[in-house]
Amino acid sequence: MAKDNSSNAAHLLVRCLENEGVKYVFGIPGEENIYFVDALNFSSIRFILVRHEQGAAFMADMYGRLTGRAGVCIATLGPGAINLLLGVADAQTDSAPLVAISAQVALSRIYKESHQAVDLVAMFRPVTKWAETVLRSEAIPEMVRKAFKLAQTERPGAVYLAVPEDVEKLPIRRDAAPLPVNVVYDTAPSAGQIRRAAEVLKGATAPIVLAGHGAARNDAGDALVRFAERLSVPVATTFMGKGVFPDDHPNALGALGFMSHDYVNFGFDRADVIICVGYDLQEYAPEKFNPDAVKKIIHIHRYPAEVDAYYHVAVGIEGNISQSLDALASACEESSGASAAVARIRSLLRNEIDRGASDNSFPVRPRRLVADIRRAMGRQDIVLVDTGAVKMWMARLYPTYAANTCLVSNGLATMGFAVPGAIAAKLAYPDRKVLAVTGDGGFLMNSQELETAVREKIPFVVLVWEDGAYGLIKWKMGLEFGRDSNCDFDNPDFVAYAESLGVKGFRVNAAAELLPTLKRALAGDSVSLVVCQVDYSQNLALTKMLGEITDPL
Repeated sequence: MAKDNSSNAAHLLVRCLENEGVKYVFGIPGEENIYFVDALNFSSIRFILVRHEQGAAFMADMYGRLTGRAGVCIATLGPGAINLLLGVADAQTDSAPLVAISAQVALSRIYKESHQAVDLVAMFRPVTKWAETVLRSEAIPEMVRKAFKLAQTERPGAVYLAVPEDVEKLPIRRDAAPLPVNVVYDTAPSAGQIRRAAEVLKGATAPIVLAGHGAARNDAGDALVRFAERLSVPVATTFMGKGVFPDDHPNALGALGFMSHDYVNFGFDRADVIICVGYDLQEYAPEKFNPDAVKKIIHIHRYPAEVDAYYHVAVGIEGNISQSLDALASACEESSGASAAVARIRSLLRNEIDRGASDNSFPVRPRRLVADIRRAMGRQDIVLVDTGAVKMWMARLYPTYAANTCLVSNGLATMGFAVPGAIAAKLAYPDRKVLAVTGDGGFLMNSQELETAVREKIPFVVLVWEDGAYGLIKWKMGLEFGRDSNCDFDNPDFVAYAESLGVKGFRVNAAAELLPTLKRALAGDSVSLVVCQVDYSQNLALTKMLGEITDPL
């Protein structure tokens, strides 16, 4: 006869998660959290069993980033918990709401040297907004409510809770229950700060907007378009802000964040006022776009600006971002017509993409890959771009038309997030096509999660840019030393590997095959992998070409 444990702390913890609206928990069970894992069976929460705890953390990270509701990942104590650490840190630095829960050794031995005992709270504290151990079953409702409130409140981030193995089995009071969920609402922007910012813009000769990840996660895209059109001001985004201002808008400059002085940087060179909207300094160093620290900064966000010698704020507007943009636009005189400089930058980017789209070289060059990916994907479809040389090409050139449809990690800039992240993206948006674009180095870091996707029937497509090397490091070494070393490796047969996991595998053998293969894979209702050899000889040619441009405007 099955044992009834419904009155223990593990069941209370699960009820608290349900109360927070949790739909999925990603993780791996262990001996020390079996009561919690068992309790999930009696809930509305779907447990996604993964193949590595790092994958679980990346799934929770991406689910939180896309939905605004904290993704939840779990692990056992010791090595299981430590494996969560990278994805938790990625969520924290990328400002994605995440709650990580792991087991811990029993309170009866937590104070002394014992098997698998490490100070997990001390380990997680530097990469979370809050980390703590649950010491009593009565504390669970308060601690869970605090965890989700902190994770989901601007600036969002990660929270960690350790649950000792004897605590999860403790009995609970009959009246133990989750706490009510209270929502933190934005404050309206200060009228005085709006007036001050309007005065700064009144005296500006070449204002420019830099929209960051905060604008995307606060759904400020429509207000940003209204602002740009009223003031006729050009708008650039960070890599993580891609799409919050549509790239086919005549005021769009593209994405700022490439390692070299790109076309969009020339727009900032000429600017005297930079309006930073939802920009977090972790996304891109302000020294890169304000090297002399002389440009006036208007900071529009839900919280104060970070202190930086190159980010001296003339006016800070704190509060709801959309309200702030609309109020500032109303306080400024209407202008008309995008500048010739904006049109020139847009044409340079467009010409680069167009040239690549007709390049039939094989191995395929990056511009052709980017162009065909764009042609295969709808405006609302989601592409996740792993870290490496692939990110540089996609972030620069991939036209993006809606927030959170081209996703990169640029806080911690973590390799290996795209494949597990794609699983979470498809769970968050089951009606959209989801494509994970990754280099071969990043792919093999978490490729085992393809089995998770097949088992859980979560369809998406992976496109591997194969070059047999850590391409971004070779690129950097080539720039610094004129040579590279210790970057090359061998790969398995990726198609055979994918098929062994139940994944449909495709190999591209000519440039002309790329687009039809992508369309075929994306049209299916299964997990698919497309492998395409990439010619990265264009990397150094790109930085050389950009370095030779003195002023294209």
